[in-house]
Amino acid sequence: MDKTISVIGHTAYDHLFEVTRFPEPNSSIPINDYHLYFGGGAANIAAGLAVLGAKSQLISPIGSDFAGSKYEKYLQGLGLDISLMYHIEYEKTASAFIYTDDEHNQITYFYWGASKHFPELIPPELPFVHLATADPVFNSRAAQKADFVSFDPGQDLIRYSKECLEIILSNTDILFTNRHEIERLGQMIGCTREMLETDIPVVVVTHDKSGSEICKDGERIFIPPIQVQAVDPTGAGDAYRVGFLVAYTRGYPLEICGRIGSTTASFVVEKVGCQTNLCTWDQMQERFNYYYEEFRV
Repeated sequence: MDKTISVIGHTAYDHLFEVTRFPEPNSSIPINDYHLYFGGGAANIAAGLAVLGAKSQLISPIGSDFAGSKYEKYLQGLGLDISLMYHIEYEKTASAFIYTDDEHNQITYFYWGASKHFPELIPPELPFVHLATADPVFNSRAAQKADFVSFDPGQDLIRYSKECLEIILSNTDILFTNRHEIERLGQMIGCTREMLETDIPVVVVTHDKSGSEICKDGERIFIPPIQVQAVDPTGAGDAYRVGFLVAYTRGYPLEICGRIGSTTASFVVEKVGCQTNLCTWDQMQERFNYYYEEFRV
């Protein structure tokens, strides 16, 4: 029986803008297109887990605009457990404003809204938790109370104090970062990447379009990407974590976990929006077996 994977972090509305290039300071450029989608790193992952067939639970502050909204009904329709959401009646739900240029570079502005109340809230005790981008203090409290911790500081890494990072990392079983964040993380706590890989049981580092690598017990496993026609890179990292975590909780070897992560990520980039092209297990399996036929799941 699958374990319930609880996900802590943001539930947000994603405002996605397409631009040819980013403007210089004190100047402007036209927006080529604009989209509004369901998002938030934690919600992306929790929704992806549910669609992939896992038991998932979302723990996140939401504003007065969430109850009865299309977003709430959508998450409920996925069979996702949202019973532990924190309703902050006098705030708006968080929003991300993401600008992507023709080279797939991104700039993001994030409005915390209800999420800024994370530090006032008390996290539950959880058997298996994934800490997505969220408040450092809340995440550090949650890490201390959980039995198993997967940690992804993401773009909120700069908000973390050394103390919060050390608390979380001392309780982390799986660390997810990209190639930029792993270096910054080491600088923030005064250690090398090699030291992080020694202290944390599993370290997963993504390399954008170049694939990813998994580090365990001094060994590094390279995971090649699945090449598809990418329309929007937003949410690819979240989708990778979805595939990896479901495979991990089902007992697959780490290399297969990484390849399943690459497969689930390949679906999301084919459409605009983080939750518009989530895949089921059968869809993932068909694509996995086509691209990674020597492994097969």
